[in-house]
Amino acid sequence: MVEEVYASLRAAASRRLDSGQTLEPTELVHEVFLRLQDHSFSGLTHFRAVASMAMRQIIIDRARRRQAAKRGGDQVQVTLSGLGVVGQEDALLDLNRALSQLEARDPRKGRVVELRLFGGMQLAEIAEEIGVSVETVKRDWRTARAWLTATLS
Repeated sequence: MVEEVYASLRAAASRRLDSGQTLEPTELVHEVFLRLQDHSFSGLTHFRAVASMAMRQIIIDRARRRQAAKRGGDQVQVTLSGLGVVGQEDALLDLNRALSQLEARDPRKGRVVELRLFGGMQLAEIAEEIGVSVETVKRDWRTARAWLTATLS
């Protein structure tokens, strides 16, 4: 079971991280496992759901730290490359803000997005985790994606 979970979390981490990140997918998954090692879970789907939340927190915390460092956190860095380009950290933080707004408006849709984007869960797994039908999850996913796209554009 650990091998199956590890592989699926690593695949989800690879989709969430780009090559410009300092955080590697393997490192992210290991951090998730470390954070969750003392917890108990009712099953594989429950573990993946909690791992999704942990993965989101780790990615967003890392983005916040990197953005703070870029804004003069603990060192001064002067560069002329990439002026005017929104960085990965900015995009992740924007996504997190939009997702938090969605969660405030509709917690179930926010949860569907979190499980899908950060946990890499399939629609049927999400439906099982949150206790609704697959068709409801499909509608929530479609609506949430449209709302996030409009909010982020």
